[in-house]
Amino acid sequence: MKLSKLLSVLMAITICLSTLTACDSSDSSSSAVNNSSQTSSAEDSSSKADDSSRVSPGDTLQEMRDISSIELLKEMKTGWNLGNTLDATGNSTIYAETAWQPVLTTKELMTFLKDSGFNVVRIPVSWGAHMDEQYNVDEEWMNRVREIVDYGIENDMFVILNTHHEEWYFPNEENKQQDIEQLTALWSQIAEEFKNYDEHLIFEGLNEPRLRGTPNEWNGGNNEGWNVVQEYAKAFYETVRNSGGNNANRHLMLTGYAASSSRIPLSKVWLPENDDKVIVSVHAYTPYSFALDTKGTSEFDDTNKGQIDTLFNDLYDLFTSRGIPVIIGEYGSVNKDNLDERIEWVTYYLTKAKEQGIPCIWWDNNAVFGNGENFGIVNREFPQEFRFDGLVEAIMAVYEE
Repeated sequence: MKLSKLLSVLMAITICLSTLTACDSSDSSSSAVNNSSQTSSAEDSSSKADDSSRVSPGDTLQEMRDISSIELLKEMKTGWNLGNTLDATGNSTIYAETAWQPVLTTKELMTFLKDSGFNVVRIPVSWGAHMDEQYNVDEEWMNRVREIVDYGIENDMFVILNTHHEEWYFPNEENKQQDIEQLTALWSQIAEEFKNYDEHLIFEGLNEPRLRGTPNEWNGGNNEGWNVVQEYAKAFYETVRNSGGNNANRHLMLTGYAASSSRIPLSKVWLPENDDKVIVSVHAYTPYSFALDTKGTSEFDDTNKGQIDTLFNDLYDLFTSRGIPVIIGEYGSVNKDNLDERIEWVTYYLTKAKEQGIPCIWWDNNAVFGNGENFGIVNREFPQEFRFDGLVEAIMAVYEE
């Protein structure tokens, strides 16, 4: 099946449906009908498609520069997450891409981002629903992930590919052995699929591994959680390093418990010895009350600045002062009708990050209005545009200085 043809068909159907007065895009039942119509039409047309003509950058082994992650990060400016897209759960089909948000990903979107100044894109992917009982990844899903990775690579962007909402792992001793078995099987397949790509493709082993649904989920964890997450990280690292192609020298992001930005779990991140191609992965919606808590403050003041200072002081003490590179794979602030405050916040936050050479990647879940976690800053539909005048300009201004 030629997925680029499928995308064209689906986008055309979406445009047509949006013109019908009977369709209310805010109504979930209408959305379900639209998705059903798209799926049916796409299946009818895709049966005649042929994917053999698509040329991928990874079809042949690419020359890979032998540079350290510290040097690599110097080439990264600022980044954007393709959130609520390939990371959607609860749907085991190719149409999971639009289960949590309605827009199919296109190369035009990546071109827009690159032309606007973003040179890093993180592609969160949830794989569990697309694996069978023997842990084999559905081929159609793998092909679609690769096609979207190529959108970034072909735009000369750095692409971070991860495993995201993997609800099958639970970092305690009881589940550890089976979790590592599945994690190893998954990363063996991802590593094989992408082994030919050069240093522009980065693997991130885990997203926010934590003891879900327990008192220790978000409080920094405990000894058991820290230790098992370390073993997950080691299994990911060894699987990729031994998988052939360019993966022996691929830059890898290693995640601590819950990807926490708190000092204690950060101090527990597992790192291999004598490997200069590893990066610490951190998520930091800081300060929480301003950036993430939808019922928190909408004001940015000196107290909030102090919390940002603490974050970057900790990252300096633990990592960057020791020559260990860091990427903040998720950051952002929810929309609380406080644009001026968000601009002041992002300028202060990114200035601190830039001082340490830490690239930051905005979490965009394509949600803008309502009572939820509205991190969306890009209108993904053609013609693409930014949603808040001045916010992205403020991001880019930090890196123009």
